[in-house]
Amino acid sequence: MSPKLIKRISSFNPKALLTKVGEGKSVALYRRNQAVFTQGDRADAVYYVQKGRVKLSVVSEQGKEAVLGFVTADWFFGEGCLAGQPVRMSSATAVDDATVLKIRKKAMVRLLHADPKFAERFTAYLLSRNIRFEEDLVDQLFNSSEKRLARVLLLLAHFGKDGKQEPVVPKISQEILAGMIGTTRSRVSHFMNKFRNLGFIDYNGGLLVHSSLINIVLHD
Repeated sequence: MSPKLIKRISSFNPKALLTKVGEGKSVALYRRNQAVFTQGDRADAVYYVQKGRVKLSVVSEQGKEAVLGFVTADWFFGEGCLAGQPVRMSSATAVDDATVLKIRKKAMVRLLHADPKFAERFTAYLLSRNIRFEEDLVDQLFNSSEKRLARVLLLLAHFGKDGKQEPVVPKISQEILAGMIGTTRSRVSHFMNKFRNLGFIDYNGGLLVHSSLINIVLHD
């Protein structure tokens, strides 16, 4: 990611700018496992997480679910409507109690046109998301399930962000982790036990991810 793009993203303060949205926004509290929207719903709004976590997932015609990822506080989701997406291509579900701001498409478009600075930084944010998705695809294509799990854990722990190297990951089931990396729950359990035995993770009131887990990702 280029230094200029990183600078734009780091200076992006959506909380202040979103106060400029007049009509067309509302705040809702979603309980754990409650759907924000479902695959196939009409795409007519952008969402912004104020508190909590939201899972993005897709379900195949055969009923198999794949987890695309998670969005946490200060992240947007559902922005596909801005590109003309008529219906939702994925589902969004609260992982735990979440407070979410809903911004109607017309209101968001109005803000983007009225505030060039917000539009520039929002675009940079979307580009960063796109880069992340490309990295996820490469990860799925070329890395082992063990490396994919290590990478997901580091991302969930916000490794390398704000100097935090050994934070506690919010509660997440092994089944969800399996869906995120495209493997079975038993394989996730096997790797988690391996990581713990090697001292890369600990269970102490939560899942503690040590920065040394990066060795799994870097190991050839």
